[in-house]
Amino acid sequence: METEAELDAVLRLRYEAYLKEGAIEPSKTQKLADAFDDTDNVYNFGIYIDGELASALRLHVLFNVRQVSPAMESFGEFLVPHLKADKLIVDPNRFVADYRLARLYPELPYVTLRPAYVACVHFGFDLVTMTVRKEHEAFYRRAVFASPICPPRPYPLLSKPIGLLLVDFVKDAERILRRHPYGIPRRPNGKPCSEKGQPPGAPAAKPFRSCPRSRQRGTD
Repeated sequence: METEAELDAVLRLRYEAYLKEGAIEPSKTQKLADAFDDTDNVYNFGIYIDGELASALRLHVLFNVRQVSPAMESFGEFLVPHLKADKLIVDPNRFVADYRLARLYPELPYVTLRPAYVACVHFGFDLVTMTVRKEHEAFYRRAVFASPICPPRPYPLLSKPIGLLLVDFVKDAERILRRHPYGIPRRPNGKPCSEKGQPPGAPAAKPFRSCPRSRQRGTD
């Protein structure tokens, strides 16, 4: 999101989605924001259909153990060893969709997750976190081959416990592509971009504000 107005729309959509599911209490602001919206490794994305905000996703990129994200706060003991082992992680969170549009467009959840996989391709991330409620785990296990790591536990600002699953992007990118062809960018030869780095000739992507990968590693 590039403007305050666009971000406000995302915050309102978050609030409406979580309130409808009973995951938060009503608020006078009718927005759902938290401290993780102000970190230097956060990026918010909105998916629009005919000019209407249909869904939104927040990404936190984790290059080293000093960086923070909702998954790091709740499941740090599972993620820190991967970061210390030189793995890079992207943490998608605050995944929400407009109730009406989600029923008109059943593929919307897969399209909304696409920014996470584009980030994996462009920046060479190894793992993708999926922090979800117990009743949603089956979808992520089936759709993106996520592996359960930790059962549900308290999660920032939400009243319902959340569990941790991990997607091994390096291993499963091709399987995800076969199941959801529009979910992962392809190389010019038609193969998925599962290898680290961007394929030659691919369109340039706007870089994250975070430092380049080589400067971000840490073994704290």
